[in-house]
Amino acid sequence: MTESKGSMFPTFYANSGMVEDFDSAKAVVLPVPYEGTVCFGHGTSDGPAALLAASKYMEDYDEVLELCPCSVGIHTMQPPALPEAPEDVAKVVESEVGKILDAGKFPLVIGGEHSISGGVFRALNKKYPGIGVVQFDAHTDLRPSYQGYAWSHACVMSHIREDARDVVQLGMRSISSEEIDIIKESGIGDSIGPIHKIRNGSFDWRGKIDALPSDIFVTFDLDAFDLSVIRATGTPEPGGMTWTEADMILEYIFKNKNVVGCDIMELCGGSTPCAYSAARLAYRMIGRALC
Repeated sequence: MTESKGSMFPTFYANSGMVEDFDSAKAVVLPVPYEGTVCFGHGTSDGPAALLAASKYMEDYDEVLELCPCSVGIHTMQPPALPEAPEDVAKVVESEVGKILDAGKFPLVIGGEHSISGGVFRALNKKYPGIGVVQFDAHTDLRPSYQGYAWSHACVMSHIREDARDVVQLGMRSISSEEIDIIKESGIGDSIGPIHKIRNGSFDWRGKIDALPSDIFVTFDLDAFDLSVIRATGTPEPGGMTWTEADMILEYIFKNKNVVGCDIMELCGGSTPCAYSAARLAYRMIGRALC
């Protein structure tokens, strides 16, 4: 397992919160600075370092949770050595997350592009067979391949759905005709909640989450957010979730399910406000999961 060493890579650090060693920490952050199949904006390989660097400016106390999530101990790994092919990157991520789980820790993976999440899911599904999945995203990511890559970031949920029967996808507002055909043919439309249906009440997201298994993986593509919250992402879309909307849904998930792992994907480096918001999201996820 790749350990943190000195200041080679930023560590997750909430203001006065202590940086824990691996053995004493309950939460382990794994940065994966990979972008191999991006198709619009670039910079997601810089996202993990940007998020981690911004995290040291957060207050350690979370005003919503009314506690200090860092009290559980948060350890940051050094990024693993990554191959070029996205399917091989996913295998490396699967191995690293598996080691974190074997040590009894809560994994939070920070990307990097969304193709990485296939490896996170496989590791979690081995540890918790039949795990449910909740995806926050502007896109359904259901293409079987895109621009010559079967393991493109635009295909990640196609791979995850091959092994996950229980999936809820939330926040979509950009979808291809190819994906519409796939949704109709596979009959999975009832598990997909476009943002306008969440807002007008025609998609019962609480009921869909209630129907999922107890153990849950949350994969959060930051383009789920509206541009007013985060715009530094590879494929931004207007009309996304507000911070309050996303946090309300996350609160419900963490209160009613056993979230055993999370990831935060598609942050592009270069925007301090966006990196800070992503760090706050990561910190609150840790707090909701472990405190």
